[in-house]
Amino acid sequence: MADGLDRLWTPHRMTYISGEDRPEGGYEKPAGCPFCLAPGLPPERSLVVARGTHVFAVLNLYPYNPGHLLVCPYRHVADYTELDQAETVELAAFTQTAMRVVRQVSSAHGFNLGMNQGGVAGAGIAAHLHQHVVPRWGGDINFMPVIGRTKVLPQLLSDTRELLAHAWPS
Repeated sequence: MADGLDRLWTPHRMTYISGEDRPEGGYEKPAGCPFCLAPGLPPERSLVVARGTHVFAVLNLYPYNPGHLLVCPYRHVADYTELDQAETVELAAFTQTAMRVVRQVSSAHGFNLGMNQGGVAGAGIAAHLHQHVVPRWGGDINFMPVIGRTKVLPQLLSDTRELLAHAWPS
């Protein structure tokens, strides 16, 4: 029955929703953890934007907004309290740099920053700590996510990665 609504399909999200891309053994072990695997992949496959000594910045494969970055330690740890001092300092510095770079390339008006600690707190990959850096713009929440439960992203992940990687200070 026709309901008068237009449809915008986002079939790529079904992989995430259904868990099709989960490794057989789960994310608990580094061998199945995408955050452990990403630094060893070519940039166009890994979506890694920048690398530090203890942490790296990578685009979220299922972003809330264009430029949604994750800052991850190389070490496979689940809880923020497990980071050593050097990892904690570099994670904070990378978060600041991520904000500066995203502002530079996309004029973000604000950011949501956060870590979901544990599956019950909403962490999709609870076994490997990651800090979300989500750029925000005035009016970026409209009827699509509120009523249509769909997010429209105007830029391909590979294009976003290129912009951010080129703007990241050496």
